[in-house]
Amino acid sequence: MSKQRILIKYGGNAMINPRLQQEIATQILKLQEVGIEVIMVHGGGPFINKALEKAAIKSQFVDGLRVTEAIAFAEIQKALVGEVNANLISVLNQNKLKAIGLSGKDAGMVQAKKYLHKQADGSSVDLGLVGDITTIDNRLINLLCEAGYVPVVACVADGADGTSYNINADTFAGKLAAAVNADQLIVLTDVDGLFLNYPDPDSIIHELNESSVKGHMDTTIQGGMIPKIQSCMLALNEGVKKAIILNGTKPAQISEYVIENKKIGTTLTL
Repeated sequence: MSKQRILIKYGGNAMINPRLQQEIATQILKLQEVGIEVIMVHGGGPFINKALEKAAIKSQFVDGLRVTEAIAFAEIQKALVGEVNANLISVLNQNKLKAIGLSGKDAGMVQAKKYLHKQADGSSVDLGLVGDITTIDNRLINLLCEAGYVPVVACVADGADGTSYNINADTFAGKLAAAVNADQLIVLTDVDGLFLNYPDPDSIIHELNESSVKGHMDTTIQGGMIPKIQSCMLALNEGVKKAIILNGTKPAQISEYVIENKKIGTTLTL
């Protein structure tokens, strides 16, 4: 693999705002035009919530993880694959890209097992059909990238026995970035990065290493930022060279960081 390869974890308000969707597509085209291969991984929280509400299924969370009973999984899969992924493919293709919609199920690319969640007190909680990735076959992604396509991957996968699982999108992105030998993982969120004193712009932390992450965990790093930071560290520990958190509501940050080398966002290193 000679070209640089970047995996973008796509989420937050950038997913639900049509203008931002178009701008993200423009940014990906810019990356491709300078010879960079791009892979996208997406979740779909707002769409899933809406689908479950319509089906009269209550959304439940444990430590930020969605409890996924079988009846809920059917709605989640329809929302992720049939709505979010399909719509995203349309937007990207309308903007001169060749996007291919996938999930972890395609060609058995991602294999998973039931995830066993342990709470802070050591007790285990059954989250239903929530999966933990066991293996990833990178051959399909490699073929698509080398042919100039943009693989867009929804975070569902099957187990060895055919059971289907919902997988946390941040974790999925970190694992897939490592498996496809990505040079960089870009995690898009709704803020400019990690702040020491949010929202003071002068307090943004531009660089974090593994030891400083441990020092900030559960204090500066809270809520939805926790799985994003963890996915970055997971990717780095499994071979990805660089991971960064950028603001998906400011899509221009993508090319500013990758192409213009501007000091923005929060970059994580080992």
